[in-house]
Formats: sequence, structure tokens, C-alpha cells
Amino acid sequence: MVTLSPLGNEDLFRRSMNQGHSAAWEGRWQEAVEHYSRALAEFPDNAPTLNSLALAHLELGNLEQALDLYRRAARLSPEDPLPPEKTAQIYKQTGRIDEAVKYSMQAAELHLKLRDADKAINNWTRVIRLEPDHIDAHAKLALVYEKLGRTPQAITEYIAVAALQQHAGMQDEALRSGEHALNLNPKNKEAQEAVAMLQAHKPLPKPVRQGGVSGSLRLLAGKGKLTRKVPLPEFEAGPDPIEEATQRSLQILANMLFDLSPREPEPARKTASLRSIARAVSDGLLTRGFDETAILRHLSRTIALQTENKLKESAEELKAAIDAGLDHPAAHFNLGVLLSNEGRSESAQRSFQYAVKHADFALAANLLLGDHHLEQERYPEAVTEYLQALKIADSSVLPEDKAEALRAAYEPLIAATAQSTNENEIKLLCENIRHLLMRPNWRTGVNEARGQLPGTPNGAVPIPIADILTNANSGRLVDALARINQISHEGYLRTAMEEAYAALEFSPSYLPLHIHMGELLLMNDRPQQAIEKLSTVARVYSARGESDRATQTYERIVSISPLDVDARIHLIDQLTAAGHLEEAARQNLELADVYYRLAQLDEARDTYEKALHLAQGADVDASWNVQILHQMADIDLQRLDWRKALRVYEQLRTMAPNDEMARLKLIQLNLRLGQAAKANVELDNYLSSLNSRGREQDAGNFLRNLVDENQDYPLGHRRLAEHYQQNGQREDAIREWNKVGELFVESGDREGAKAAVRAILALNPPNAQRYQQFLNRLIK
Repeated sequence: MVTLSPLGNEDLFRRSMNQGHSAAWEGRWQEAVEHYSRALAEFPDNAPTLNSLALAHLELGNLEQALDLYRRAARLSPEDPLPPEKTAQIYKQTGRIDEAVKYSMQAAELHLKLRDADKAINNWTRVIRLEPDHIDAHAKLALVYEKLGRTPQAITEYIAVAALQQHAGMQDEALRSGEHALNLNPKNKEAQEAVAMLQAHKPLPKPVRQGGVSGSLRLLAGKGKLTRKVPLPEFEAGPDPIEEATQRSLQILANMLFDLSPREPEPARKTASLRSIARAVSDGLLTRGFDETAILRHLSRTIALQTENKLKESAEELKAAIDAGLDHPAAHFNLGVLLSNEGRSESAQRSFQYAVKHADFALAANLLLGDHHLEQERYPEAVTEYLQALKIADSSVLPEDKAEALRAAYEPLIAATAQSTNENEIKLLCENIRHLLMRPNWRTGVNEARGQLPGTPNGAVPIPIADILTNANSGRLVDALARINQISHEGYLRTAMEEAYAALEFSPSYLPLHIHMGELLLMNDRPQQAIEKLSTVARVYSARGESDRATQTYERIVSISPLDVDARIHLIDQLTAAGHLEEAARQNLELADVYYRLAQLDEARDTYEKALHLAQGADVDASWNVQILHQMADIDLQRLDWRKALRVYEQLRTMAPNDEMARLKLIQLNLRLGQAAKANVELDNYLSSLNSRGREQDAGNFLRNLVDENQDYPLGHRRLAEHYQQNGQREDAIREWNKVGELFVESGDREGAKAAVRAILALNPPNAQRYQQFLNRLIK
């Protein structure tokens, strides 16, 4: 319960907060900012309001405002982990890694105090993804995993701690950490190998940056987030579709009459008239061989008679104008309406078949054709026409970028419905479509029906209104959904759920209603029950063969619970079956990341491998494959499977010859495996490649990194010494040749040591006499 200060207007505060929550729920973030700001003005020190306002600014991309608000909330509620967690996310987004690490650590400790270990783990995981060498985060993770009984994860973290301690020169502490990991499970192969390496004073691989790959390989921020209803546009009052199309046809015919009538003196008109007639023919107004005089005469009489409501005579005149060469959908539609009014249905249908091709008349013509087929009990033809009309009407209330996707979604629905043998269901659907569309202000009715459908993730195909109209109680269902939305917007979530259960009694199989219920459960802080509800819906959609709907529902589940492995696997299966290989590859990467976070390295690697196969099949950018292979190799290194990692890096070298990390790892792995000759070949090949392209500076940087991580590698030091020598860096060259000489002496390679000393002497060092004496001793 939020405690309010007596200084502000409590009623205004609560009303503003409820309005802000409703706007936020619908994705109207600017409105949410306004409402939350109004509430904050009443009680400036209310931490939950600060958090809500900060979230709205964050969604709008106003990062500095969000950051300032979260800082204020943190000062007012220092035990709340939400502000530091969000602060860390903002710093991560803006590339301020040190601050992101600091606040993630703070959020983790606060979550732990609240006994929410999973959220603490998420924050520590963020730290080690940003700063792999953060020993405290690894240690905290190791301890918590151990206490939770997650032994494999704990072992992985203790080995990481040992590696970091070893690299920091803390050999005894590193060995104790490794032995502790082994004590957790003496049969664990990774722990056995780590302890053996520590005892042999061999370097463990340090933790590497994890957490997925960058660029187009990852999902876009916000992708998969459900957007509730958008603010619905308002439509002006108007006639029903047939009246509207009839008025439009008369307007077009009147304009034709104006275009074709003489308006100039004869000498000037002749040329202009020829141009007008040629344009009329090319635009489809007239057929070749037309009789201009007859068209003008009959068209003039048609309009006059129709104005006088003499419909039979008007039809005869319009038919005569068409026979004289007038050929336009407006004329055919108008004639069809006139013939239909006379009861000449078959003749009217032929006219509507012409008119249905024109955007101005397609909706009305489809409805009239559907009426005719329904009267004749030709149900497949009737439902096809009605669904075509609904497709036009439904897409007309959406922005064009979504309307095109919606029109495409209707096509398989129309084809499947036309094949149905259940006449009662078809008749019901026809009646529901006609009831929805054949009314004044039909756009408002369509828009309201669309408003009752569940929201879809950003970028997903909108749900057709036909979904709701296939229900026998579609009228009651629309009203029920409207009530559920209204009540939930007002914040009465339990009452909204009761309305949903009541609606289930007369529409138990309407899946979007179940989706509504899942969203209400989520809003009521019951995420697990929401996921179970949505999972059931997804399975039913999949069983029905409605793969797009199943995919959308699984995407929603994954957006709610990114660690839900089962939902993500089902989503990948749906995407793969539908041929969406690139998106399936993306989801495989997300799944691999989940496995990694759970320290299930075998599953993570297998999943990366599947992502690699999918990416290759999808013909995506080659950088995908490179980054996936890096992830696979990193896991192999953590499992101390050096030979497998070596094979992956060899693949990377072939695929991306300029990949410096792959080249470095190839040299290091060959050295660890006792294959010094191969390491030497790898080094010289890469240096030759760099130097041939004039990248001497890059070669120097590479060599410095190499010897920093491999202090006992003679050829690395030798090549660096030669680099310094070629670039006139005399003191640096002497230092490196000195190191080369020491390494050769230690290994008993007298000839190598002689060469190193001679190289130093060639540089004329300050203490040349001592080097000469040392060389003399080596020669003896």
C-alpha cells in the first residue's frame, strides 16, 4: 500500500496514476508521461510514481530524464532494487560500462536481501557479460548457485574465480577455488582438468565476454514486446457501404458527363475534344468504336432520371450508354444496383463482376455478390465474397504498412473457409459479416470490433476481425470484450477477469479471449499462470495448423519470460517449419544465450551449432557465421576442450582471414597443445598477411597482445623485437631480444641464444662489453 503525504490531492493523484497505467498498458507512452507527471506534482516524493514516470521516459528514449527519475526514486527508497537495476540498464545502453557494472552489483545485493535469488543472478550475470574479469561477481554467482543446489553452474563460476585469481598471481587462492569446485562434484571433468592445470602451474583460460553477439545477429530492442491497442482513429458519420458506393458512382458519372460535353466554340473544341476522347479511351471510360453523341445523350438522361427516382428508366438509359461504348466500373456498378432494385439479380451480378475490380466499388460489389449467392444457397461462393468484403473493410481502418500484411493474412483464411462443408458455420459467418458491415458508419463498427481483438507483438501480422465473427455469439462476444477492456483500463483487474470467465460460458473456444485472460493474469502479477494460459493457446493454434498465430503467441511468452526454454524451442520449431530461417536462427541464438546463463554449456554449444546451420541455410550475412563460431569456440575454451576450440578457430581463419581474435587463439591453443611448430607457422602467416597490406602498426599491436598473454613464447618475443628494430625503436628492441635470449637459455637452445645476443650487439647497446662476454661464454 502506497502511503501518501497529506499535502497533495489524493483523488487527483490516484486518478492520474490510473490514467497513466492505462496509457502505459496500451503503449501510449507520451500520454503516460503527462498523467504520471500530473500525479507526481501532487506527491513529488512518491517513489512508485517516480519509477512509473521513469519507465515511460525510458520507453520514449528519453534516457537522461529516466536516469534522473530513477536516481530520485533510489534516494527515496534505498531498499528497492528496481531503480539501480534500471539505472544499470540505461548505462549499459549508453556504453558507460563502469557505471552499469556498479549499479548492477548494487541491484543484485538488494534483490538478494529480498530473497529474490534469480533477479540477483540476472544482475551479476549482466556484470560478467560487461566485465568478464569481475571476480566479485563470479564469486557471488558461485556462492549463490552452490546454495541453490545448482552445482554445474557453481562449478563453472568457481573455475572462473580460480582463473582470475591465478592471473592475478594468487596461486594458493586459485588452487583452493579449483579444489572447492571439484569437491562439489568430484566426477566433474572440467573441475578435474582445472585442478590438474592449477597444480601443474599451467594457466587457466580467463572468462571471456559472453551474452550473445552484436549487430544484426541479435533481436532488435523491444522486439517481441506486446503492444496493446493503439489509439483508434475516429471516422465521420456516413452511409452504409452500398449507399456510399452508389453515391460515388453517380459522382463519377456526372464528372464523365462534364468531361465529354462540349464547352467551347466549335473551332477550338474540335482538337480539345479529340484529346479528351483519346484520354477517355486510354483511361477505360470508353470502348473503341464508341458513339460519343449517344453516350452523352443516354448518360445525361440516366443522371436526370435517377435524380427523379425513376430507376427503371434510368437503368435502360445507362444500359444504352454502356452499349454505345461507355465502359467504366462506376457505370457497371450503378447499373447493377438499378437492376438489383428491379429484381433482375442475374443481370445485376454481371455488372457487379465488372465493378468489383475498382477500389471505389469493391467492398459494396463483394457484399452484393455475396447477398446473391446466399439467396441462391451457394454457400462457398457467398462466404468467399463476404470475406473479400471484410478483408477490404478490415484493412481500411489500419495504416497501410499493417493493412498490406492483414490483407495477406485473409487469403489462406478465405481459401480454407470456402472448402468447409459445414453449411451452418458458413451461414453464421456470412450473417455476422453482413451484420457488421451493412450499417451506417460501418468504419466505426469495424474499428470497434478490431479494438476488441488482443494486441500483437510489434511487427507481427494483425489478427483479422474474421476471427471473432466465426463465433456463434459474436455480438455478445464483442460486447463482452469491450467491457473487459474498459474495466481493466480502469484498474479493476479482478472484475475484468470475472467478465472474461462469464464470456467463456458462451464462447469457450474463442482463443483471443483466452489471450485476454493471459494478459489480465500478467497485469495481476501472476506471470506463471499467464504463461501457462498462453502456452495452451499456442498449442491449440499449432494443432489447428494456424502457424502464424502459434508463432505470435510463443513470441509473447518469450517476451514475458526470456528464460522459458520450452516456449523458445516451440517458437524455433514454428519458425523453421514456416521457412523463416533467419528469425529461427535469431531465436536459436537467444536460446543459446539462455542456456549459457544457466551454465548449461553443452546445450548452449549445441544450440549455437543449430543456429549456424540455420544461418547458412538462410543465406544471411557472413558476419553471422563468424560471430556464432566465436561463441562456440568460447564455450569450448571454458570446457577446456582445446582441440575442439582449435578446430573452430581454424574454421574461423578460413572464413574470416583478418579476424585477429581467431588468429591469436590459434597460436595460443597450438602452444597449449605442445604444437609449437604449428603456432610458429600461424604467427608468421598472419604477420606476413598484415605486412603485405601495409598494416605494420596492427602487426605490432598484435605481437604486444600475444606476448602479454604468452610470456614464455620465444618466437612471439623475437618477432616483436624484429618489429621494434625495423621501426627504429632501439631500446624496445633490445628489451625484447633480451627476453628472447633468456627464454632460449632456459630451454637449452644455445644457438637461439647466440642469435639473440648478436642481434643485441648489432643495436650497439650501452653495455655491449657484457653482451660480448656472454656471447663468448655461449660459443665455448
